[in-house]
Amino acid sequence: MTPTPVTEQSINQAADLLRRGELVAFPTETVYGLGGDAANPAAVAKIFAAKGRPADHPLIVHIASAEQLTEWAVEIPDAALKLAAQFWPGPLTMILNKRPDVPDAVTGGQTTIAVRVPSNPVALQLLQAFGGGIAAPSANRFGRISPTQAGHVAEELGDRVACILDGGACSVGVESTIIDLSDGQPAILRPGRITRSQLKAALGTEVRLSPQSKIRAPGMLAVHYAPNTMALLCPADTLIAMTDELCGQGKRIGILAFTPAIAGIPCPNLIKLPEQAEHYESALYSALRELDSRQLDTILIEQPPDSEAWAAVNDRLSKATV
Repeated sequence: MTPTPVTEQSINQAADLLRRGELVAFPTETVYGLGGDAANPAAVAKIFAAKGRPADHPLIVHIASAEQLTEWAVEIPDAALKLAAQFWPGPLTMILNKRPDVPDAVTGGQTTIAVRVPSNPVALQLLQAFGGGIAAPSANRFGRISPTQAGHVAEELGDRVACILDGGACSVGVESTIIDLSDGQPAILRPGRITRSQLKAALGTEVRLSPQSKIRAPGMLAVHYAPNTMALLCPADTLIAMTDELCGQGKRIGILAFTPAIAGIPCPNLIKLPEQAEHYESALYSALRELDSRQLDTILIEQPPDSEAWAAVNDRLSKATV
């Protein structure tokens, strides 16, 4: 499938495909999504089939504005309205109690639903043209590296999708923060660009970290975002020693580095990523895909700092490595 340039005509064509129950890949600010009509169980089933995704793994419903929340959720708390006012459109997904008429296929059979308003202009134009909610996980095979460029989607899914809207590279580059607001106790289920401190400040209350929540949410499995090549997450001193050991065994290795000390290792398959967390996020998946394409034996990834700014990166790397 060749990606389609974004024009008013291609947006309208993509919206029409969605109405007909077809799948459309489109850019968001986080990653490219594999979209289907969230109100159409047959279209949602196509998403699971195209990705090879387990049927009990819920999807995020993308909507054009917070005003559409009542079409998908009930008992919407004040906390959701506060966060929507501050962070939507943007990379924040909220878990709320779903309306009874929302298809179970979208929610993995749960009584909760994941909803967000993306800030990418192409995504918003598509949502406005379509008029309804678009269920859209990342546009890749289940568990693999998320796509941040249209070409990545074509490589992953080929003709399993009716249209790929090419909106260029995603600006954020990692999936949205997910916050559970379904039971009155705000809890982060997946870290992302919107940090825990930002959420606490916006709500004026404690926000728990709850990765082992009873609520199933996208990206919570132990293995996710993973390359086909074995990848290891290593502190800087360990990485240097492992490089010497593996090269001594004749292994072909790749390295993802961000500090000058590691970036200076003489390795033909070394990619240096930015030292600032947000810029690192934006480049991470593309760099992982590049190394994964080089038929290496092992990818060594320099361990980022253990700080809030790096929480999203550390979460993704912990699931992409062995």
